[in-house]
Amino acid sequence: MTAILTHDFAASAGLDPFAGSAVPRCLVVDDEPRLRQILVRVMRADGFVVDEASNGFEALAQMEAHPSTLILTDIEMPQMDGFALLRELRVRWPDAAVMMISGNGDVQTAVSCLSVGALDYLTKPFHLDEVRARITSVLERRRLVLENREYQTRLEQKVQAQARRIEQQFLGGVQALAEALEAKDPYTHGHSVRVSQYGTAIARRLELPPNVIRAVTLGGRLHDIGKIGVREEILSKPARLTTEEYAHVMTHMTVGWKILSAMVVDQPELLNIVRYHHERMDGAGLPDGVKGADIPLEARIVSVADSFDAMTSGRRYRDDGGKQLPEALKELRRCAGTQFDPDCVNAFVDAFQSGDVTLLARVDLQQ
Repeated sequence: MTAILTHDFAASAGLDPFAGSAVPRCLVVDDEPRLRQILVRVMRADGFVVDEASNGFEALAQMEAHPSTLILTDIEMPQMDGFALLRELRVRWPDAAVMMISGNGDVQTAVSCLSVGALDYLTKPFHLDEVRARITSVLERRRLVLENREYQTRLEQKVQAQARRIEQQFLGGVQALAEALEAKDPYTHGHSVRVSQYGTAIARRLELPPNVIRAVTLGGRLHDIGKIGVREEILSKPARLTTEEYAHVMTHMTVGWKILSAMVVDQPELLNIVRYHHERMDGAGLPDGVKGADIPLEARIVSVADSFDAMTSGRRYRDDGGKQLPEALKELRRCAGTQFDPDCVNAFVDAFQSGDVTLLARVDLQQ
């Protein structure tokens, strides 16, 4: 049996939570000292480090001090019986192999033990060779369970890694498409890059978690991706848009959300930015009319960044080349609380005053 045990534990050492030592550990729990000592001697002879306990409470104390891979426990014991011990072991040490021992040969008792999580059930009196054979079987089953779990974990990790690669390739393609769309218009060329940088500055000033900052950075680049679905003659119209044309342009939030939601399943912040960056704090925004704290924070951030860049950049229908920095910041403050989140506005103003961000130059298409 020693050779089998050595093979079992070596094979599962990389995935066994109890494999901190090359020598397996066993806990024998029985309120009959004579029978307990017999099992202790057998297990030590077969290469185990053996702990012993006379009831369930003592067994739990031993497990807390020295967790065992294998537990052999009687059922009928004072204070805490084997059933109560088994249930506690399954909760606290679910990877431990438990074999129940009882003088009761009742089938229902055996079924109850196995249904709770015991790997085997042994009746008294027993032969020592039978004990060895059953323990070998229990440990083999435990090894197979751990190996199957490890296989499933590795398979899931591979699937997740592949999904992330596909998602990144998709986002890269979408981003390139968005940049190509912007590049057609000298008035919006570089807009998404600037929104991304402004939004990132706000998120950092608000000391948001790294994953949210990354989402704002990427969301700034992709917030207008839905304009792929807007007619080009409207996007490039040199005059102000009619009411109908404006309504058509403002479908770009839901169009972009639909494009990305088909592939981006584990980045909800990114989807929030694309859908909600034109919502307003007073509820008068689009597309859903949500307001206040119901607007995701990442979308409130990009809303400030997006509007600021629109203010400070020229447009075909404006001949002023955009607002100057003081005037644009003043406008943000004026609209704080109605259109913009005041905290995001204050963070943006602070970022400018501290030099964390500067007014980014518009890149002409001809350059």
